[in-house]
Amino acid sequence: MKEVQYQYHPGHFANSEPLKTRLEDLKSQEMILSVGPQHPSTHGVLRLEVVTDGEMIVDVIPHMGYLHRCFEKHAEALMFNQLIPYVDRMDYVASMNSEHAYVMGVERMLGIENDIPKRIEYIRVLVAELNRMASHFVAIGTYAMDIGAFTPFLWLMRDREHIQRMLEWISGARMLYNYIWVGGLYYDLPVGFEERCLEFVTYLKPKLQELQTLVIDNKIFIERTANVGVLPLDLAINFGCSGPVLRGSGLKFDLRKVDGYSVYPEIDFNVPIGKGTVGTVGDCWDRNFVRVQECHESLHIIAQCLDKLTKAHKRTKDFDPQAFVPKKIRPPAMDFYSRAENSKGELGFFFRTNGRSDMPVRCKVRACSFSNLSVMSSISKGAMLADLVAIIGSLDLVMGEVDR
Repeated sequence: MKEVQYQYHPGHFANSEPLKTRLEDLKSQEMILSVGPQHPSTHGVLRLEVVTDGEMIVDVIPHMGYLHRCFEKHAEALMFNQLIPYVDRMDYVASMNSEHAYVMGVERMLGIENDIPKRIEYIRVLVAELNRMASHFVAIGTYAMDIGAFTPFLWLMRDREHIQRMLEWISGARMLYNYIWVGGLYYDLPVGFEERCLEFVTYLKPKLQELQTLVIDNKIFIERTANVGVLPLDLAINFGCSGPVLRGSGLKFDLRKVDGYSVYPEIDFNVPIGKGTVGTVGDCWDRNFVRVQECHESLHIIAQCLDKLTKAHKRTKDFDPQAFVPKKIRPPAMDFYSRAENSKGELGFFFRTNGRSDMPVRCKVRACSFSNLSVMSSISKGAMLADLVAIIGSLDLVMGEVDR
């Protein structure tokens, strides 16, 4: 029987060996299926090569297509302050969180992180938590739609629209904001924003409880997600998983607590984890449960930020959000790594500078979606083919961050 050689292409995982599939190695009841990239749950460019034994999954090989973000190469030809719009386009549903991580890294290289006014820091945390909720709404809504429930998607997009409008009011952009700058912000909060945001907090609290009842506690949702795609904690750690994917497996690891960056040490909030309430710790249900609970915590953080911004760090006439923005960004020669908690996990930036240029010699991104995607093959083996879509969606992947 003729051997079929699958040639290596850059869509495979970095440093992986060329794929070799021998037809004679397939058992008589096995076959190879291609899932995606046209399937909505595969996010546009992800293709899965699935070896099946009837309805059972024997193996899954991810093939990562291109969104042509090329962020790391762009970084070598642009100044540090010019890179922020490109940061937005990696995880395009959580751009504020990505900006926050990138800007903090550059500020630490320059040694100005302690000079940033507290009002700016509270605004950064406020918009990042708003964007974290908007990202989770997309994750939960599209996940419910992937496994057959359309109504939750519409309800979550309705509530996400309130957040999008507020962020557009702040920055002038709907999704790609370019709002958090090195040393400050593009604008201060618009007049009346704090009051409008407080109204939103009051509005959203019962809606989150509604989400819990409609989706997470729904009998059909539980049957489709409990004990499916179980990710043991040791496997999650070994694959470098982070965010809700890691916390869903039971580890209380959140960089907002662990590293205590920005003003998070001054804010009271909890870190939800998966407990196997309806199934096994680390299953698809736990990962979605953690995201819903994080929305509650984000709302709590937003309320505290608003309290600080209207009392201890309220607006003054002479406040300039660009006062500490450096005219020239030229860090000393060093290798530097900075990280922060994006909505999907640890987003890290490695910079190499030579001390002479205002552009990084090298910029490498530690993308949380890439690490979370890498575990999919291990947690899919032995699952039913119908559960593959549920497993993909529970990882909350954004391919713009994978192809960076």
